[in-house]
Amino acid sequence: MSLLDDVAERDGWRCWVCDEPVDPDESVNDPRGPSVDSRTADRKAKVAERLAHRGCNTRKGAVKVVIAWPERLYVVEPAPLIAVAERLERKGGREMVGRCPTRKDAQEAADWLVDRFSRLVPGMPVTADIQAGGGQFLVMLATGRR
Repeated sequence: MSLLDDVAERDGWRCWVCDEPVDPDESVNDPRGPSVDSRTADRKAKVAERLAHRGCNTRKGAVKVVIAWPERLYVVEPAPLIAVAERLERKGGREMVGRCPTRKDAQEAADWLVDRFSRLVPGMPVTADIQAGGGQFLVMLATGRR
């Protein structure tokens, strides 16, 4: 198996940038085709490569990657997820990532975050917690030190 196939299988054929499926039969030269993204220049990183669409990989080289929160989630002041992932990966611990007006909204955001982080930082176990306070619900992410 090639590096592309290995990385794609591990990542479930989903693009780490846009979280959309990647078609294994698409040409690697097509913008929707598969490519391997070197996430970091740090050779000691546990996960150095991730699967991305060719177009997403090319775009992220020109602009800083932003992982979008889905519009269906009602989150006030959502945290930038790439920065959250980097801090949790580096230091562990927990971090508040957003505020929601109802417990239901907070639970939907928490469920989405745990699922999204499983592909954003494979191998880093993340849990979500919801804390009530001040008439709102805080969504927290936590992980142990890696």
